[in-house]
Amino acid sequence: MRKFLSAVLYTALAFGANAQTPDMAALEALRQGDMQKLVFSEPRPVPEAVLLDAEEGEHSLSEYAGRYVLLNFWATWCAPCRAELGSLDRLEAALGGDRFAVVTVATGPNPLPAIRKLFDEEGIEHLPILRDTRQQFARAMGVLGLPITVILDPEGREVGRLIGDAAWDSPEAQAIIATLTAG
Repeated sequence: MRKFLSAVLYTALAFGANAQTPDMAALEALRQGDMQKLVFSEPRPVPEAVLLDAEEGEHSLSEYAGRYVLLNFWATWCAPCRAELGSLDRLEAALGGDRFAVVTVATGPNPLPAIRKLFDEEGIEHLPILRDTRQQFARAMGVLGLPITVILDPEGREVGRLIGDAAWDSPEAQAIIATLTAG
């Protein structure tokens, strides 16, 4: 734990010196627990997407411009996806705001009644219902399995990816998000 707290302090100091560009070595030092699966990368563009909400309204990721985004691809039939929704909801409740947002995208054929039922059963209150019904966005993002979580920088570029489920409300995950959004 001491090593982890030292890494958090080092990262906060290193990142604070340059609020626009996170210190990748410092972020790497925070990759512990489930976050060991998180792979950081050089910023790369993300394709445009038309995502449907629960009322069939169209949305795009440009609505989140200027914020770091934790973009999670999931499905109602995916057991690991269902298991991590609660932690994603708690992360959004804890850190969501002007600098950060958790955006969940149900990809493929996910009936709205099933999504609503799952959100009700799991007590999901802070996550949007957004759908990629034809999986066009997921395919363009290279999503080959579920769940997949992608971190986008404030310019909307991919800077990290985690394949599989994770405890997104863990101290390790929150330290990474806090480091990215500091400044």
